[in-house]
Amino acid sequence: MAFTDNFLRLLGAAGIALALGAPAASAQDAKKPTEEKPAAEEPAAKPSNAPYMKPLSRLATVLGSLHFLRGICGDPNADVWRAKMNAILEAQAPGEADRRTLVAHFNQGYRAFESTYRKCTPAATVAVERYAKEGADLSREISARYGS
Repeated sequence: MAFTDNFLRLLGAAGIALALGAPAASAQDAKKPTEEKPAAEEPAAKPSNAPYMKPLSRLATVLGSLHFLRGICGDPNADVWRAKMNAILEAQAPGEADRRTLVAHFNQGYRAFESTYRKCTPAATVAVERYAKEGADLSREISARYGS
């Protein structure tokens, strides 16, 4: 569990989301029109294509996987992974399209293991260790490459 503890430290309050610097422009930054357009006429939000989105999306997938796996393995702190994902979203304040992408990747990671595991097995425990290591590696990479 040393990887897990290290990973949690890396995603702490001053974690990668804050280190990414200026967040992508959000829908709130745009001026609101005086007249609301019907939903069908509104242009779809476009992803920022920021270079850090690919590793950040993978990190979201890893967090979703860990959230599920730690829960079925009886970890009383399993909800910390969802909280860390929420902290990243809050600190990064991505645009709507990027936010949807990150949430979708978190959910994909969760569902991938939910469809396979019904109880904690030795393979699930190995997966937790591997994903925790990958998450720690991704956190370091994102901080080193895109941090301010």
